[in-house]
Amino acid sequence: MKPPPFAYECPTEVADAVALLAAHGADARPLAGGQSLVPLLNFRLARPAVLVDLNRITALGQIAVENGALRIGAMARQAAVEADPDVGRGWPLLTEAIGHIAHPQIRNRGTIGGSLAHNDPAAELPAVMLALDTEMTARGSKGTRTIQAQDFCAGTMETALAPDELLTEIRIPALPEGTGWGFREAARRQGDFALIAVAVLLRPSGAGGIDARVVVTGTGEGPVRMRGAEVVLTERGTEGDACEVAGNAAAEASEPADDPHAPAWYRQRLVAALTQRACRDAAMRLGR
Repeated sequence: MKPPPFAYECPTEVADAVALLAAHGADARPLAGGQSLVPLLNFRLARPAVLVDLNRITALGQIAVENGALRIGAMARQAAVEADPDVGRGWPLLTEAIGHIAHPQIRNRGTIGGSLAHNDPAAELPAVMLALDTEMTARGSKGTRTIQAQDFCAGTMETALAPDELLTEIRIPALPEGTGWGFREAARRQGDFALIAVAVLLRPSGAGGIDARVVVTGTGEGPVRMRGAEVVLTERGTEGDACEVAGNAAAEASEPADDPHAPAWYRQRLVAALTQRACRDAAMRLGR
């Protein structure tokens, strides 16, 4: 297995990378960690004429907390984000989810931005970003723009990024003190893509209430907010059988398809079970 021939560019500035993408259009592909793109090249499922290597653009590798928000450069390695103490304290849902991505060797090279821009429908990071109300910053030939997480994923391995745009940064707002979180995943083998993964976030709101986020991935073209399950948790809280009811609501709203890895009915049962477990985890942490 060898990749098709391509021209190679290795800019050191974001502006130069954007200029190369604009000049070559659909014939160019950016290279981040390479954990998804390189296999596609080797299988000749991707045939770019020009490869734009982003690994020498050091400005895209930062991890910082500014004004309470977490800012992560698109080239930040997944392992570095996973190990960052500020991320673990303020955004533990992200830390937990990254630990489910493949294996340590992959996370050492794989980047946050590369995973998001690749947008595999079973990937963990798009689901977590949707749960955390993340903002994506993209830079292209027409300037810089912000894309909300709910608008970023456009379909299977498709995003809202234009051909000449780079994802440069993600920004995650601060979570209220006492936010509960849970992340559960089922895969055929450790390190495989998820059959189903569920992220649950319970934010304390006024008068003792909660604002719920329930996001499921593995049922279609990308992560999906389960609005019915969120309504159950927002209205009923986490007492009694609320988590079970929310899990059943998520399963009823999911529309998985049969595939070689699992039948639809099995994925639907996983949605119910994993939502219930992630909800209980979040409820246990709520208010701490």
